[in-house]
Amino acid sequence: SSGINAEYGNANGKHNVKAYSWWLLFQTLGYGMLLILLTQFIFSILSPRMLSAVTDVQTSQLVFETIEPVRQMFALIPEDNKYFVFAAILFVNLLFFILAKVLSRTKPRLTSKVKKLHIARRKKIIETIKPKQSDMYTKYLAQCAEN
Repeated sequence: SSGINAEYGNANGKHNVKAYSWWLLFQTLGYGMLLILLTQFIFSILSPRMLSAVTDVQTSQLVFETIEPVRQMFALIPEDNKYFVFAAILFVNLLFFILAKVLSRTKPRLTSKVKKLHIARRKKIIETIKPKQSDMYTKYLAQCAEN
């Protein structure tokens, strides 16, 4: 009877952990890329002078130093291709979210009621059906031996 619990519970549990890991990976990648795009968009609009008018000089300097790698990365893209690159990044971002959804499908875990039902069925097969089947097979062999 504990074979059912181990057989169904562990297999589905391992699958669910793997599915959750895939979901976490692709969601993180998707939101990370989205965050990079948003920071690039927002801080390409803001100038250091505009940001320092709202915050103090140290904060605006820290913000622009933090996003400088992203700004340099997007500065490498030729002006003619910027919209294409943004569209490609958004497409890859959407692909990450779709992969997160598809690869994170979990297998349902058996409830205790369903496990008890499986155990009862297996017990019935072992105790009732298998002996009758072997008895019928023995009678069949005996009948074949007579003919």
